[in-house]
Amino acid sequence: MVAEFEITTLIGLTLGLLVTGGIAGVLAGLLGVGGGIVIVPVLIVVAEGFAVPDDVAMLLVVGTSLATIIPTSISSARAHNRKGAIDREILRGWTPAIFVGAALGGIASKFLGSAGLTLVFGIVALIVSINLALPKTLNLAPAPPAGAVSRAAIAGPIGFTSALMGIGGGTLSVPVMTMLSVPVHRAVATASVFGLAIALPAVLGFVWAGWDVAGRPPGSLGYVNVPAAVVLFSISVFTAPFGASLAHRLPARKLKLAFALFLFISACRMLWKVLA
Repeated sequence: MVAEFEITTLIGLTLGLLVTGGIAGVLAGLLGVGGGIVIVPVLIVVAEGFAVPDDVAMLLVVGTSLATIIPTSISSARAHNRKGAIDREILRGWTPAIFVGAALGGIASKFLGSAGLTLVFGIVALIVSINLALPKTLNLAPAPPAGAVSRAAIAGPIGFTSALMGIGGGTLSVPVMTMLSVPVHRAVATASVFGLAIALPAVLGFVWAGWDVAGRPPGSLGYVNVPAAVVLFSISVFTAPFGASLAHRLPARKLKLAFALFLFISACRMLWKVLA
């Protein structure tokens, strides 16, 4: 009876992760928000269901989410690149600072702990959900800054915060780029590459941070659960190009509103958990 229950639970968990990975891939390609913004709230529920200790749960969720972003970003970026939509000047100017910021975020995770990461995710996700729901994007400048210091001042915090949240750079970089007068489709395409620049150094940081920590589920490499990551990206790499194709054909206003509501509820739930 116990074995039957465990098999049923495992099948249900695998199917749930496959669906989550599929949705995350579509959103990564369509909105440039990074699949992690969907994966993290779902994995939090999964961690609670499997009684993962609170002091480990959020760190494990964020690290695992970042691992899924690597192949998903590659798939999404290739699809956008075939359409010639990636802004290579922004890519060259912002990527180094994003990479360094993400590496520092991965290291900082060890000192912030699970509660700290939950608070960061909740606050930033709340801001992002409000931004997505706004009918019109704010315009701060006619073009992105050209100076190296200005670029680093914008890109570094994007990499750092994204690493702490377990998300691709699109969640933060797309709104920033559009506020700097970059066309939204070009911003989404460029952000797909930022996901890779964030995930690679951040994953190494999370592996290091959780290398000898107790309470992690089987199959974990530091704060990255390898089986969960494999299941998630096994489908997201196929759905990301589909989302990228939709991004160039469909107005995404209604989808953005629905996603903003989902994100708002997830953020409030996380903040309540930490602050209550």
